[in-house]
Formats: sequence, C-alpha cells, structure tokens
Amino acid sequence: MPLNAQQLNTATFAELLADTHHTAVHLEMRDVYAVGDEAEDFETFLLTGVPNLDPARSFWPQWMPLVEDAVARGVVMRRARIVSEPVTDYIRYEHAITPLNLQAGEGVRWLPRRRASDIALPGNDFWLLDDRLVQFHHFTGTGDWAPDGKERTTDPAAVALCHAAFETVWERGIPHEKYTVQAH
Repeated sequence: MPLNAQQLNTATFAELLADTHHTAVHLEMRDVYAVGDEAEDFETFLLTGVPNLDPARSFWPQWMPLVEDAVARGVVMRRARIVSEPVTDYIRYEHAITPLNLQAGEGVRWLPRRRASDIALPGNDFWLLDDRLVQFHHFTGTGDWAPDGKERTTDPAAVALCHAAFETVWERGIPHEKYTVQAH
C-alpha cells in the first residue's frame, strides 16, 4: 500500500525507496560535499590517492542493500552529477568510489557544468521517486547537511521541473565508464 501524505513527510529514505516501484533518480550539483559519514574515507583518499572500495566500510553497508533491493524489485536507479572542470578534490574522490554505486545497480553519468548552462535546474540536489515525490537536499556553504537537510514535496510543478532537469542532464551526461576527471 502506498504511503499517505503524512507518511511521506515522516518516512525514512529507506522507507520511501521501499515504496518506490519504477524509478529513483538523483541529481547532484555541488562540487564539494562535507558530510560526516564520508570524512574519514575522503581524508585517506586525499593522503593516498587510493579510494576505499570496500562495500563493508563507511556508509556503503547501509546504502548498497537499499539499492540492490530496489533494483531487484525492478526500480531503475540513476544518478547524474553536474561538475565544474577542472574538478575539485572531492569530485575526484566521488568519481573514484562510484564503482560501488555501479556495483549496487545504479546508473551514473557526469555532465560538465559548461554543458548545463541552458538547463532549467532546481536550486538544490534532489531525489525524484516514481515521478511523484521530490526530496530536496539542503547543505551548508561548506557542504555539510543543513539543520533542515531534507524537504519533500509532491507539488506537480516541482516534480515536473525535477523530471525535466534530470532527464536533460542524463541525456547530455557522460556514462561513468567514459568520463575522465580533469584535475587541476
């Protein structure tokens, strides 16, 4: 049974994804994130240049089963990232750990920011689930989660904007396997 309006606002992301039946798409538009669950792995990457690709470490043990379950139920999961070039150290790190997203079942594409100038984009990163629910993500200026880090809406105009933005970015995006990060 689908979640009702109140449940949509109080559900965890895992519960929202479990209630998703067709598509889950994620658009990321920041060049730097500084969320706590990645801090140690990111610092190690900066020191060594070697990504931690152990799916049993960091945030992956929570994330990978969610994706694997959704994909097994027939949900198509795609992630697109708009990035400035040359890329930041964080984007180099994110690119290096993306094989784990792919292993879990996500499709991932990268779009250089200069190729996104004519796309109408929402002001924040988001997840769009089954073209019915948008979860916007709010970050501080330094890239950590803002105190009100998530905002959900089923507003048809917001859903339409996010759908159009994601599909345009996806169409123009470069598949992960073909995208080479250009470091400074």
